[in-house]
Amino acid sequence: MRITETAVAEVPAETMVVVAAELVGPHTLALMFSNGTRQTVDFGPFLRRAAHPAIKAYLNEARFGEFEIVNGNVNWNDYDLIFPVADLYAGEIR
Repeated sequence: MRITETAVAEVPAETMVVVAAELVGPHTLALMFSNGTRQTVDFGPFLRRAAHPAIKAYLNEARFGEFEIVNGNVNWNDYDLIFPVADLYAGEIR
């Protein structure tokens, strides 16, 4: 299980950001946002539909698990894979 966190005090109050993320299943993260909202997001369907090999590479669970929270967003491999915070907050990856 992997958990990453960032301090809420580092972010302006009006900005919605991810402050914590935990790998809770295959391609699934439990996220906590700066307003205290928690959301579970399954990235699996998006990854399976992807046509680009660089995105499909994240179907490898070990690689998917190598995420970090950078500037209030979930980030894989120095912006190799990143999603809009609004989509994460809604729990839907489009």
